[in-house]
Amino acid sequence: MTEREAAPAATSEQGSRNLVMRVVAALVLAPIAIALAYVGGIAWSLLVTLAAIGLFVEWLMITGLARELRVVAPGVAALALVGLCLMASRNDAALVVLVAGIIVLALTSGAQRNWATAGLLYAGAAEVASILVRLDAAKGFAALIFVLLVVWVTDIGGYFAGRSVGGPKLWVRVSPKKTWAGAIGGFVASLIVAGGFAAFEIGSTGPLLLLGAGLSVISQLGDLFESAVKRRFGVKDSSHIIPGHGGLLDRLDGFVAAVIVAAIFGFLRGGADGVGRGLMVW
Repeated sequence: MTEREAAPAATSEQGSRNLVMRVVAALVLAPIAIALAYVGGIAWSLLVTLAAIGLFVEWLMITGLARELRVVAPGVAALALVGLCLMASRNDAALVVLVAGIIVLALTSGAQRNWATAGLLYAGAAEVASILVRLDAAKGFAALIFVLLVVWVTDIGGYFAGRSVGGPKLWVRVSPKKTWAGAIGGFVASLIVAGGFAAFEIGSTGPLLLLGAGLSVISQLGDLFESAVKRRFGVKDSSHIIPGHGGLLDRLDGFVAAVIVAAIFGFLRGGADGVGRGLMVW
């Protein structure tokens, strides 16, 4: 075998190993996330708070601010306090703490204040949204699982459609590997999930299909946004904490975007205590 022939073979083998690691990691992490989402309450809020802190720290690693204690400490403290406020059902206090944390970072982070405050807003919004969606006792779990499954199948459908079909690239400058076929494949997969929820009478078919489609698009935009930030700073992975996936940001970028939009939409229809109903009841 020549060197030219060996290169594609090595790339294929590496891709196969990466896929195996992705599958194994998903089989371990997904059931844990679903179980804690089912339990809800403090268990889910604690997981979300820890994940939000991880997202913030990885954001700082990407932007080169992770060694700045004056940035890390106020941000982590704010996210921890936001989580405690939400666990105590003090949604108003949680928002005040998050805004205060952003102001403190703006005053202490110097020339990089825009990136520092953006990171805290990104992680904090994901934290608040993830907890509020689950908060609804009647429909919170169904709404959260709906968002999670739409994001997951969008990612999975996009991965396999992109690898099997290939074709024109989606946005080469931001994410060279993503294709239009992958984007369409993920979109179609999200419609299947939404149809499944409607079939089990968890919601009306038309609105859920539109909601699933919209969240799928938002999820893919969230993925592209994170890729754009990494490319801006010349970073490939946000970290290596999850085998085959990279970091929390790499794994949760689509979910962050989708759950924030879902929470806003649910809040507008159902209020702070009825975000789940606002998403699922039509």
